[in-house]
Amino acid sequence: MFEIFFMFTVIFVAYVVYHMFNEQKEAPAPTSSAPKTQLDVSAVLAPKPAVVLAPKTANQSKKTAAVKPKVVKKTPAKATAKVTDTKKGLRDPKTGEVATSYNNYRFTKRWIKDALVSEGLLEKVYKNNELEPDIEATIKAAIVKLEALEKYKP
Repeated sequence: MFEIFFMFTVIFVAYVVYHMFNEQKEAPAPTSSAPKTQLDVSAVLAPKPAVVLAPKTANQSKKTAAVKPKVVKKTPAKATAKVTDTKKGLRDPKTGEVATSYNNYRFTKRWIKDALVSEGLLEKVYKNNELEPDIEATIKAAIVKLEALEKYKP
């Protein structure tokens, strides 16, 4: 019996390794989504030097020497959209852990379930077999309220 189990295990491992190498050969090289040509911001903002023609007379050369070219100050490019510093997630006040995936109550961390009960947003911690559509709607509303509490913001 042990020999048969060993043979099946070896065959399965060989099958998995065979498919792993075939998938690597068949998979095309990933192309980067970034554009290939990037413009240098300082080159775009830099002013072009003014062309000075050779003076025809000595009088005109004194005037051109006295006139200095205008210097254009570089200004940083302003972002069109303001970046908001809002992080999505819940922070455990005891440990400082930040959980970002809690959409499915079945896979939600235990401390989030306990926080929902301790804050009075839910009656109890529900088991997976107790979840029904109306209870899940209540849970989602409670999670939204929990996100709004300052204590649990990341």
